[in-house]
Amino acid sequence: MSNGTPLGDFLRARREALKPHDVGLPEHGRRRVPGLRREEVALLAGVSSDYYIRLEQGRENSPSPQVLDAVAQALKLDAEATDHLNRLCLTASQRPRDRGETAVSQQLLQLMDGWEHTPAFVVGPALDIMAGNSLATALHSGFDAFDNLARMVFVDPAGREFYQEWERAAHSCTAEIRAAYGHDPESPRIAEVVTQLSAQSKEFAELWQRHDVKGKSQEGKHLKHPQVGDLHIKFAAFTVNGAPHQQLVVYQAEPTSPTAAAFETLRTMATHPKQTETAQR
Repeated sequence: MSNGTPLGDFLRARREALKPHDVGLPEHGRRRVPGLRREEVALLAGVSSDYYIRLEQGRENSPSPQVLDAVAQALKLDAEATDHLNRLCLTASQRPRDRGETAVSQQLLQLMDGWEHTPAFVVGPALDIMAGNSLATALHSGFDAFDNLARMVFVDPAGREFYQEWERAAHSCTAEIRAAYGHDPESPRIAEVVTQLSAQSKEFAELWQRHDVKGKSQEGKHLKHPQVGDLHIKFAAFTVNGAPHQQLVVYQAEPTSPTAAAFETLRTMATHPKQTETAQR
């Protein structure tokens, strides 16, 4: 995924994303590096240039919380990116254990199956679909497979038709995987997904190198299903108790809205596929 260290790669990407005027520094003449210089970040953070260079090169592995806060402020990091920075400085022994994939609990599967009018599914850290109810499967029936949200966005041709705000979906998927990577930089599954997507999608590779970090938001989505048309949904994501690497994603439609009617059509199609096929002939 990288020849550098996770911490160094992150600092370099965030430094290169800033311009001098973003942090109140003068900009004179042509600059040889994109974004800020290491010396400028060091000045803003109140540390020596040599120390910051060692930090970015991975030769300083134990920065103090005070130094990390100062660097975060110098790089204009928001709360999520600052948390990510601090996680990247944890040693393997300091990271939570039992981060590997586990099966979705039977209780959660039963709960989702009971939501006949609400699409719901569970994703893992690399955005693998770990389980989903019948309406969620019907909602994503236009894809080759309902298997990994990032693959569906970047690689499956159906992604650009389904996600009407494709660029936002692309940024979101990449930033979510990056956030998960901060929790477990040694995850073989995240490495596998990132390697595959980087080879298959130039857009993913470029976004991954930006090191943007963001968890799932609660914003609405505009989707378009090949059979029921436009869908305007609200959604929420919940961390699963006992399995913090899993997230339950729930889509909702406004009552009596066209999207609610479309969900009902999808539910009927999923429940009585033969009757739906006959009616459509």
